[in-house]
Amino acid sequence: FLGGWKMGNTIDGCQADYVKIPAAMANLAPIPDELSDEDVLLTTDIFSTGLSGAESADIKVGDIVAVFGQGPIGLGATAGAKLKGASLIIGVDTVASRMKMAKQMGADIVIDFKKSDPVKEILGITRGRGVDVAIEAIGLQTTFENAVKSTKVGGTVSTLGVYAAEMANIGIPNKDFGFGIADKNIVSTLCPGGKERMRRLMELVRNERVNLRQLITHRFTLDEIDDAYELFMSQGDGVIKVAITP
Repeated sequence: FLGGWKMGNTIDGCQADYVKIPAAMANLAPIPDELSDEDVLLTTDIFSTGLSGAESADIKVGDIVAVFGQGPIGLGATAGAKLKGASLIIGVDTVASRMKMAKQMGADIVIDFKKSDPVKEILGITRGRGVDVAIEAIGLQTTFENAVKSTKVGGTVSTLGVYAAEMANIGIPNKDFGFGIADKNIVSTLCPGGKERMRRLMELVRNERVNLRQLITHRFTLDEIDDAYELFMSQGDGVIKVAITP
């Protein structure tokens, strides 16, 4: 289902003192001398995944884009939408630290979904037209439906969220899908990798087109990893992303 065995894909992660990488010369990209590990740490997963949501949606220059969820992946998608040339980016979340970071990553407007209906807000902003692209970066039925509802006729919904295994089906709101004839596209993607992609993403960092280091809000040692996971799960203390050092 996930495309076969890959390093770090459900098994063989890198949270250890030492890691052996198969065919390392072919699979690893050198970090530019002027960049630190933390500068590029999130290119390998978080940013590559978020950017792929913008890429698979084929965002065009001038598109209006909504990104549902401003966690690490959603923030990567927000940055990706900006890099792809979106004219207006609307972020949706409710956590104050993430809403603030969304602005720093490229969002022009951020909607707190606990204070107002994001679909109504988005349709109001777009004068009833809807966005060209909606990126769903949470993995909930509600946010998926909201993404469909917010998208224009002929628009694209790009899903990055991982939906719970307990969900037997992901429902599409029929009316908002135009009863099947609204020409709305739904696409999904999994984190692209590879030596050449990592080189390209690190070039974006090196040339200051994107700042990923600012997403790392907390740091723990490997011995403190349980505390790191507890903090991230609780979303306390303004946490966005945690770095683990040996």
